[in-house]
Amino acid sequence: MTAAAVRAGDALPELVRRIELADMVAYAGATWDWHRLHYDPAYLEPRKLPAPVVDGQVFGALLAEQVQDWLGPSARLRRLSFRFTNLVFAGETVRCSGTVTAVDGGLITVDQRVEVVEDGRVAVAPATTEVELGTVASGTVASGEAAP
Repeated sequence: MTAAAVRAGDALPELVRRIELADMVAYAGATWDWHRLHYDPAYLEPRKLPAPVVDGQVFGALLAEQVQDWLGPSARLRRLSFRFTNLVFAGETVRCSGTVTAVDGGLITVDQRVEVVEDGRVAVAPATTEVELGTVASGTVASGEAAP
């Protein structure tokens, strides 16, 4: 995809993902976040939580994945910011949605959010991602800078 093909108001394809406990344990291993809150039901029982809590970093990864899947390998995330609004628990399904809010040359700004499919609660909002779109073959981005 090229930046010229992207317009403010364009909707991104949704990303829907069921987050299983096994996925959460694998993510904990990859990020060295072994807090028992994310995997141990016995730890959660006295805290009155229904299941292990999905690590917040997972949502950043999902939002980045949604943008990368949509724009392809020439997209380079420049900035990603988001705010948690509700906990998500192991076994729940989340849906990432997004809309392009600005296109300035090769810089695309996207507003995103994450909702829990089962009950509609908002897990992440607002979320804003800035993406620079260039070409993979040339190794440059739209601004003319060399891609890393």
